[in-house]
Amino acid sequence: MADKALTKSPSDSWVEMTELVLPQHTNALGTVFGGVVMSWVDIAAATCAMRHAAKTVVTASIDAMHFISPIRLGWIVILKSSVNFTSTTSCEIGVRVTAENPMTGEKFHTASAYLTFVALDSFGRATPIPQITPTTPEEIERAEAAKARRKGRLELRERLIERKKGQS
Repeated sequence: MADKALTKSPSDSWVEMTELVLPQHTNALGTVFGGVVMSWVDIAAATCAMRHAAKTVVTASIDAMHFISPIRLGWIVILKSSVNFTSTTSCEIGVRVTAENPMTGEKFHTASAYLTFVALDSFGRATPIPQITPTTPEEIERAEAAKARRKGRLELRERLIERKKGQS
């Protein structure tokens, strides 16, 4: 098992971010642009990753972004992010986006995403981060699912490297 000083619980870096949907966030239909949601997701996830790593982080990938339902002008958007998995220098952050109609109190799951971040040292090189120690059943389940996603990301990366070599 990893040294306790080098491990953290996912709850140590959990982030909840709230946004109010303003006219500049919306399209002609009065719903939020997908790119705005993606920006908010990236900020929430980066905040979580920085809190976990206690270092500068950069987005390495967004391997899944699913828009489930629209978010309307005047609604409140809640983004919850958590570290699902860590490797030596990177971590996967899961983000769940919920929209709330402030007039009715109804809440809607509107989007989900998984992002990978790499921690950087003062020279801009990848640097080790604390590992996570999931303890709750939900944290353990998220960590197991993240391991499978990571395997898929690494396989895709290898295929892309091989394809690029074939084009050289």
